[in-house]
Amino acid sequence: MATRVHLLDSLDEAEASLLRKRLDPVVDLTVAAEQLPASDTEILVAGVPTAEQLDAAKQLRAVVIPWAGLPQRTRELLLERPQLTVYNIHYNAAATAEMAIALLLAAAKRLPEVDRSLRAGDWQIRYGDDKLTTLDGKLALVIGYGAIGRRVARSLVGMNMRVTAVRRTATEISDGDVGLVSSRYLDEHLSRTDVIVVAAPMTPETRGLLTAERLAELPDGAIIVNVARGPIIDEKALYTELESGRLRAGIDVWYRYPKTEPERQSTFPSTYPFHTLPSCVLSPHLGGNASDTLDRWTNELADLLNRLASGETVTTQVDVERGY
Repeated sequence: MATRVHLLDSLDEAEASLLRKRLDPVVDLTVAAEQLPASDTEILVAGVPTAEQLDAAKQLRAVVIPWAGLPQRTRELLLERPQLTVYNIHYNAAATAEMAIALLLAAAKRLPEVDRSLRAGDWQIRYGDDKLTTLDGKLALVIGYGAIGRRVARSLVGMNMRVTAVRRTATEISDGDVGLVSSRYLDEHLSRTDVIVVAAPMTPETRGLLTAERLAELPDGAIIVNVARGPIIDEKALYTELESGRLRAGIDVWYRYPKTEPERQSTFPSTYPFHTLPSCVLSPHLGGNASDTLDRWTNELADLLNRLASGETVTTQVDVERGY
């Protein structure tokens, strides 16, 4: 018997065809962004569904968020519907982890400044007193040890950094060369940390996790990389530390986004002028953007739907209470 799946997205014909080619015959897929799911829909694929869409499918048993994370609005609706099981996919983990490493290296080696100067024929940065940062042997703290955090941590170990990962709970002390600590011990590590990479999901617990007080604990010259969500780091405090030049950063996720197509050409990513700071490398949330994104997305989504339809074990279930 077929499993009815409704995808609330506006895929073009080629994208929908690619996804269907990877689905088992038992999966009956409807792709319609503006149409309510049929009453016999069992699986709804939607990042931010409405209450009406959730309630239209009388036989709904699962919601698949087609990316990593759980939007707060979606979380609130799903908390009211505990009978639904929720899943997500991590198709962009590799690309996002690579972005984290790129931002770290760009901030440590001051590549945006160096590039701009040399394009103007200016070599003075080579002869100045402000030197580049060496990462070899330094201590890195990876906040969030999921699909992205694990990849980042392995890369940092490969760069001969000493790496500790912060998890909500940590029942073991290490994962190979990566040390593991519970989030309740975060404060004990900050004063010794040279690099922080934020790769945690945004939840009520992680919003504002890196406060002004915690940022102040970091040693001079420390580098912060954020590829998770902007509000995990206090916006004003981060700007203040970067504006002073005490810390450096590479940031891919922000506090303000364009809401319309015209705004895409004229929206700064914060109410604070991060764009004026030489100590900050800026990226417009490109972490998951790659030439093979569609291929990876359709492959992972199809695999998840096939497993759900056949009753196989799925490892990407979301804990709605915790928010990830």
